[in-house]
Amino acid sequence: MDKAVGGVILVMLVVPLLVVGSVQRECEFKAVFNFGDSNSDTGGFYAAFPAQSGPFGSTFFHEPAGRASDGRLILDFLAQALGLPFLSPYLQSIGSDYRHGANYATLASTVLLPNTSLFVTGISPFSLAIQLNQMKQFKANVDEIGHLDPKLPSRDIFGKSLYTFYIGQNDFTSNLAAIGIGGVKQYLPQVVSQIAATIKELYKLGGRTFLVQNLAPVGCYPAFLVQLPHESSDIDDFGCLISYNNAVLDYNSMLKQTLNQTRATLSDASIIYVDTHSVLLHLFQHPKSHGLQYGTKACCGHGGGDYNFDPKLYCGNSKQIDGRTMTASACEDPYNYVSWDGIHTTEAANKLITLAVLNGSYFDPPFPLHQLCDLQPIG
Repeated sequence: MDKAVGGVILVMLVVPLLVVGSVQRECEFKAVFNFGDSNSDTGGFYAAFPAQSGPFGSTFFHEPAGRASDGRLILDFLAQALGLPFLSPYLQSIGSDYRHGANYATLASTVLLPNTSLFVTGISPFSLAIQLNQMKQFKANVDEIGHLDPKLPSRDIFGKSLYTFYIGQNDFTSNLAAIGIGGVKQYLPQVVSQIAATIKELYKLGGRTFLVQNLAPVGCYPAFLVQLPHESSDIDDFGCLISYNNAVLDYNSMLKQTLNQTRATLSDASIIYVDTHSVLLHLFQHPKSHGLQYGTKACCGHGGGDYNFDPKLYCGNSKQIDGRTMTASACEDPYNYVSWDGIHTTEAANKLITLAVLNGSYFDPPFPLHQLCDLQPIG
C-alpha cells in the first residue's frame, strides 16, 4: 500500500502544477459551502472570539489569518484550484464577500451538539447542527434580498455549488483521554448519522454535490502522542499510535458505508467520500519521500525532543517556567514539517494533500472534478 499510495502522490505533485485544460470553460461549480472544524476554518472562530496571534499565518499571509496553520488550508487550495477566491467565514462581518460561497467551519467544532455529557470543555458552540442552521438562514437571506446586495450570490447558486465537509475529529478526540477508545466508539455511529442527515437537509436546499473528507490519522499527531495514554508496544514502526489509528479506520469505514447508504436515497446527488486519511498517513510515515523532513514532530511548539509539543505551552504562547519566560515558537522551516502545532498540518502538507486529492484517485465513488472544472495550478 505504501509504495502504491506514494507513487500516486508523487505523480500528482507534477501533473496539477503543469497541466491546465486546453479548452477553457467555466467551472460548473460557482460556489463552495464548507462545514467543518479547525481543519477548514478560515477565520470563523476568531471572528466570534478574537484572540489569534502569531506565528499563525506566517508562511503565506504573513500575519494571523484565522487559520490553525502557518498558511493555507486544504479548503484554500481547493478554492484556488476551482478558480474561486478564499471562502469568507460566515461569522466575519467586515470585508466578507459571499458571491462564491461561505464557510461555516469554526475551530473546535463537533458534529454532535456540544451541550451534552459526552464532551469536555474547550469545544466550540458552533456544532454541525448550528452550521446547518446558519446555512439555512443564509439561503433565506439570498432568496429574499440577494438581488439587492452585490456581495450575495444569485438565487440559483445553491444547485451549482460544491458542499464540503471536514469535521468529526473533535468528536473523536475530545474524550479519548477521559473515556478511552471504547467509550468514544459508542457514540461514533451518531456522528456519521448526523453527517448523513445534514447532507439530506442540504439536498432539500438545492445541494447536489457533496465532498466529505474522512478522519485524519490522529495517532500520528504529536499532541496525541504526548497526551494520550499508551504502551510502547502501541507505537508502530513510523512512530504512530496503532490502537488509535485503528479506531480511526473503523470510524472511516463506518462513514464510508453510511455515505453509500445516503447516496442510494438521493439518486440525483453526488456524495463523494474523500480519503484524505491515506494521503496524510503516508506523509506522516514517509515525509522525506515527499520533500519534507519531519513527520511526527511539531514545527511550532516547546520542549524539542521527538515531538516538540508541550500541552502546557501551546504554539505562540509564553509563560514563566522555573523563573524564565519561555515561548512556544515556530521553526524556521515549516515547509519541512507535516505537523504545524502538534494538532494541525502545515501549509506544505495541506498543499501535498490537495494535489493528491484533486486527481480523483482518493474519491469514492470516482468523481470527475477535473472534467467539471478547469483546475487551476496551485502555487
